[in-house]
Amino acid sequence: MIRVLIYLVIVALLAFGAVWLAERPGDVVITWQGERVETSVMVLMAAAAAVAVAAVLLWSIARAIVRSPDAVSRFLRNRRGVRAYQAVSQGLIAVGSGDARAAKWFTAEAKRIAPSEPLTLLLSAQAAQLAGNRDAAAATFQQMAGRDDTRVLGLHGLFIEAQRRNDPAAALFYAEEAAKEPAVPPWAGQAVLQFRCVAGDWSGALTRLERNMKSGLIDKTAYRRQRAVLLTAQALAAEDTEREKAQTLVLEAVKLAPDLVPAAALAGRLLGASGEKRKAARIIEAAWRANPHPDLADAFAHLPPGNSARERLARVETLAGQAAGDAEAAIAVARAALDAKEFAVARAALVPLLATPTRRVAALMAALELQEGDEGRGREWMARTLNARRDPAWTADGHVSDHWLPVSPVTGQLDAFEWRDPLAGVDHTGATIDAEQRALLDAPRAPPPPLATALPAADPPAAVAPVAEKPTPPEPPAPAAESSAAAVAAADKPDFEASREGTMPSSASDELEDDAPRPPPVIALAHVPDDPGPDTEPPPEEPAVESASPPPPDGWSRFRARFRS
Repeated sequence: MIRVLIYLVIVALLAFGAVWLAERPGDVVITWQGERVETSVMVLMAAAAAVAVAAVLLWSIARAIVRSPDAVSRFLRNRRGVRAYQAVSQGLIAVGSGDARAAKWFTAEAKRIAPSEPLTLLLSAQAAQLAGNRDAAAATFQQMAGRDDTRVLGLHGLFIEAQRRNDPAAALFYAEEAAKEPAVPPWAGQAVLQFRCVAGDWSGALTRLERNMKSGLIDKTAYRRQRAVLLTAQALAAEDTEREKAQTLVLEAVKLAPDLVPAAALAGRLLGASGEKRKAARIIEAAWRANPHPDLADAFAHLPPGNSARERLARVETLAGQAAGDAEAAIAVARAALDAKEFAVARAALVPLLATPTRRVAALMAALELQEGDEGRGREWMARTLNARRDPAWTADGHVSDHWLPVSPVTGQLDAFEWRDPLAGVDHTGATIDAEQRALLDAPRAPPPPLATALPAADPPAAVAPVAEKPTPPEPPAPAAESSAAAVAAADKPDFEASREGTMPSSASDELEDDAPRPPPVIALAHVPDDPGPDTEPPPEEPAVESASPPPPDGWSRFRARFRS
C-alpha cells in the first residue's frame, strides 16, 4: 500500500512539472563556434534526457563486453554445479533405495563433472559399499581422511570398514585419531571408551571418560554412573592382590552410585574383613533399600565373617525388614533359616511365594521338605523346578551371567548388565504344567493306607480275565541328607545352571495316597492334521470265498475268479 502511494505521488509530481513547463514556454539560444542554435526549453530537456540514456546504454554495452569472459565462465560453472548437484542427489537417493546400478551410473556422472567435491567422494564411497567393493570404499575414505574438510568423515568411514572386517586394532586407531580433533565426535569418544573397557584397561577408560565429560559428550548423571562402574571393575581386579587400593576405589564408587549392587557388596565384604562393621552395614542397607539383591543379603549376613548360622539368620531378618514384601527378602530369609535349621521360619517366608514359584523357590521348598523328612513332597518340588519361572539373573544383550560384569561380552557396552528375568515378556508354558502339579502338592498330609485296604475288594467282571502283573521291586530311596544337600545346592546355583546340570527324579505321585485329589486327565479335542482320527465305522468285510468251489488250475483263472459275481 505504501509503495502504491509513493508511486502515485511521483507520477503526480512529474505531471505537475510537465504542466508547469508547458504553461511557461521559453526560448533557449546556444552560440558555439560561430553557430547559433535556437530552441525551446522542452526540446532542450528532451535532448538532454536522450543523451543521458544513450550514454548509459553505451556504458552498459562496453562493460558487458569487457566482463563477458568471466560471465561465460560463471555460467558454465553454475551449469556444471547444477548438473553435479542433480547427479549427487539422484545418486544418494539410489544408494538409499538400494539401487546399486543407478548409484554406479550417477557416481560416474558426478565424478566426471565434479571429481573433487566432498559430496562426490561421499557418494563414491557409499556406492562402493552398496556394491560390496570394500577396497574401493576404504580407498575413498582414505582420500577423504587426507583432506581437512572431510577428515572426520573419512575417519568414520575407515572406522566402520575396520569393524566390518573384524579388525579391532585398526578401528581403535581411527577412533583415537578422530578423538584428537578439537571438536570430538561422539562416536569416536564412545568407541575409544568401549575399546578400553573390552581390553580391561580401566585406567585408560577412566581417562577417556574424563575427556568425554569435558567435551560434553555425556551428561553429569551418566558420567557419575559410568565412573562408578569403572571404579568397581578396577576394585574387583585388585581385590585379591591390593585390598587397600580396592577398598579406596570401591568406596569412591559407592559415593558416586549408592545403588550399584556390585560396588555395595564388594564394599561390604572389604569393610567387614577390615573390622568396619557399621560402615559396611550402612552401605549395604542403602543399596538394599534401592535394589534388594542376593549378593547384598549374603554380604550383610557375614558381617563379621565367621559368625554362626543363627546369627546370620538374625542379621538377614533385620535386613529383610527394610524391604518387606520383596521376593528377594523372603528368599534370603528362607536360605538363612535352612542353614540354621529353623524350618518353620523358612516355610513362613516361602509361603507367600508359592502361588507362582520360581526355580529358586521350588528348590528351597524341596530342600525344606527333604530336611523335614517328607521325601515324596521333596521330590515333587524338585520336579517342579523344571517348569517353574526363571529367576532374575545378570543379563545383558541376551547373555546371562552367573556374576556381574562391567562390560557386555556381546557388544562391549559399559554398564549393560541388569538384574532381571532373562525371559521377561515371554509367555512361560510351564505355568500350565505347574498348575497340574500343584494339585498333588496341596493334598492333605496323611499316611498312606496299607496295601491290603488300598486295593478294591470287588471282583473283576466275569467277562474280563484279570491280568497278573509282575511286581517290580521298589526303588531304594536316597538318603534324606544327600537329597537335602542337592536341593540346597540347586537353590544356591543360578537357575540357568541348575536346569542344565543334574537330572531331576521322577514324579512322586505314586507315593501319595490313592484317595488324594488328582487333576483330571487331559483329553485332546482335536487330532493332528495328518492323523485321520479314530475309526468310527467298521471296515468293510471282504467277500468270503466259497469253500465248495475247486481252486482254478492256473494263475489267469484265479485272477478272473476274483471278479465273479
